[in-house]
Amino acid sequence: MLETGEIFMKSTGSPLFESPLYQDALSQLEQAASTMSLDPNILERLRYPKRAIQVSVPIRLDDGTVKTFEAYRVQHNMTLGPGKGGIRFHPEVSLSQTGALAMLMTFKCALVGLPLGGAKGGVRVDPLQLSRQELQALTRRYATEIGPFIGPDKDIPAPDIGTDGQTMAWFMDTYSQELGYATHGVVTGKPIVVGGSLGRAESTGKGVAFCINFAYQTMNKTINESTTVAVHGFGKVAIPAAQDLASQGAKIVAVSDVSGGVYNSNGINLKKAIEWVKRGRVLADLEGVEKISNEELLSLDVDILIPAAVSGVITKDNANRVKAKVVAEGANGPCTKEAIEILASKGVFIIPDILCNAGGVTVSYFEWIQGLQHFFWDLDQINSKLHDILHHAFKYVYSCSEKYNVDMKSAALIAALSRLEGAMKLRGMWPG
Repeated sequence: MLETGEIFMKSTGSPLFESPLYQDALSQLEQAASTMSLDPNILERLRYPKRAIQVSVPIRLDDGTVKTFEAYRVQHNMTLGPGKGGIRFHPEVSLSQTGALAMLMTFKCALVGLPLGGAKGGVRVDPLQLSRQELQALTRRYATEIGPFIGPDKDIPAPDIGTDGQTMAWFMDTYSQELGYATHGVVTGKPIVVGGSLGRAESTGKGVAFCINFAYQTMNKTINESTTVAVHGFGKVAIPAAQDLASQGAKIVAVSDVSGGVYNSNGINLKKAIEWVKRGRVLADLEGVEKISNEELLSLDVDILIPAAVSGVITKDNANRVKAKVVAEGANGPCTKEAIEILASKGVFIIPDILCNAGGVTVSYFEWIQGLQHFFWDLDQINSKLHDILHHAFKYVYSCSEKYNVDMKSAALIAALSRLEGAMKLRGMWPG
């Protein structure tokens, strides 16, 4: 584990503060704290994570050589309960990025009223370059290295970019083998047969669709055949969100992946596109659509834009070109602080990430509960409870937006901070 002084020093060389994502999250935190007059002692504690763990993950590759990977687990704040947050396998994973995402998870859990804290983990690796056996070895060794710091009552990981249900099954099995008995509650996002929850796979995207409907209700509009949608991304969040909106009649006119975007003014054939990418192909090779760049997709004249891929895609440099009336942040931090200010000044209705993509952590919470109780719910129960929790959170954020006369992004942080401040003051600080 890194020493506290090494991580938390306030110099520009600190590994914690180096990423734009962390700096942006910190800037938004401080702005919201100023607007709501947050207790400065609470703000001071929320600037830094409770614990940051860096581990080395050596594995033997298929060719017999040993390769070591950098890996992290950051636990930002656990005032409300055990840590909760995904595990990311990606070549750009860093301590700073992981710390920023853990901070966002703290605010997300607080905002939707879950008894969970914020955490995040990751391994600096390109999972596409590893075989199945190598990925299994990586997952199991990583689980072993961070094992002392996680558990059903400590910190509960979940899938993120580059990981999936199979990753979580390996992780759970490793943790369970070391304890000597099956421990379903150690991770969420597992396959159904090993303690997963119905609805978990599509929950983040479904939550995005729910929130867009809430926004439209607030604007006295309805999703129908004339509603146009562009989705930046075409993965675990984007696909279910697009499917749900299309089922309501909306036209999904553009989607994208790493190869670029595809556009059809009459609507993309989602079934065809989904089958295409499931075969391992990229959207740039899809037939019957116009090829556009990811940057062009962001500036399309549509009703709804869903950035659902990676962080920092809408910035001060391209925010003025965004023509959508609603921007739903399906990804974590897809809009920078400067971009949010520009979009808000244009009257764009922004659905902030810590609300918009909270469906995933909410159903993860349901899975955690089901695993602890060894009693599982049906899909209608899960979707109904998810809808109600997100609707309540949306109304809370909207009320904060009106009370403080701020955009929805700032209002979401204010709403989350209000709950955290109350809990942190009641629990106090030890030693006092």
